[in-house]
Amino acid sequence: MDQTETIRTRLFAMQDTGYQSFHAKLIPNVEPETIIGVRTPALRKYAKELAGTPEAEAFLKELPHRYYEENNLHGFLIEKIRDFDGALAETERFLSYIDNWATCDMFCPKAFSAHLPALYEKIKSWIKSAHTYTVRFGIGLLMRFYLDEHFAPAYPSLVAEIRSDEYYVNMMIAWYFATALAKRYDEILPYIEENRLDRWTHNKAIQKALESDRISGERKAYLRTLKIK
Repeated sequence: MDQTETIRTRLFAMQDTGYQSFHAKLIPNVEPETIIGVRTPALRKYAKELAGTPEAEAFLKELPHRYYEENNLHGFLIEKIRDFDGALAETERFLSYIDNWATCDMFCPKAFSAHLPALYEKIKSWIKSAHTYTVRFGIGLLMRFYLDEHFAPAYPSLVAEIRSDEYYVNMMIAWYFATALAKRYDEILPYIEENRLDRWTHNKAIQKALESDRISGERKAYLRTLKIK
C-alpha cells in the first residue's frame, strides 16, 4: 500500500457520514462522493501527527488528490512548514488544485506572518490569477494580515480594482471590505461612498458590515443609505 492509500484509509476510519451529508450542502460545487466526512478538528489533529514525516513529504508531492479531505489535509500540512520559502513554494504549487471556498479559506501557513513584505509581493501576483481560488486566497491573506498594524492604503485599493464574474471572488471582496470597515472605518468608507466596487459587491459588503458586531449603530445607519438600488 502506497502512502496515499495509507493516508486515505486513515481518513475513512475517521468518517462521519452524517457530517458528510451536512458538509456537502455547504460546498455545492464539490461532488458529494469526493467528500469523506471528516470533521476539521480531527483532520487538524491528524495533520499535526503526520507533519514532518516521510509520509507527509510523499503526500505533498502527490497532486491532484481525489478527496476533499485530502486537499484539506494537504493545506494543513503546508501550515506546519516552518520555513517561509518552503511554505510559499508548497502553497504556490497547491493553489491551482483548490476547487472550493472551504479548502481555500481553511489554511494559512504560520510561516507567512513573519515575512509580510515578501508575502505581499506574492499576493499581488495571486490576485491577478485567472484561477478563482488563487485570487480568493490572496484577498483572504490581505484581510488576515494587512488590516491592523501592517495596514497601508495601497492594500484596499488593490482589492477594489479586482473585477470578476466569479461569485466566490466577489464574496471575498465583500467580506474584505466589511471587515475593513469594522477595523478601519474612516480609511475604508470612501470606497463605499465613491462606489469603487461593482454594484453586487458594494451592496454585499454593506450587508456583511451591517451584520457585524464591531460597527456602531450610527455607522450602520449611514451605511444603509449608501446601498445602490
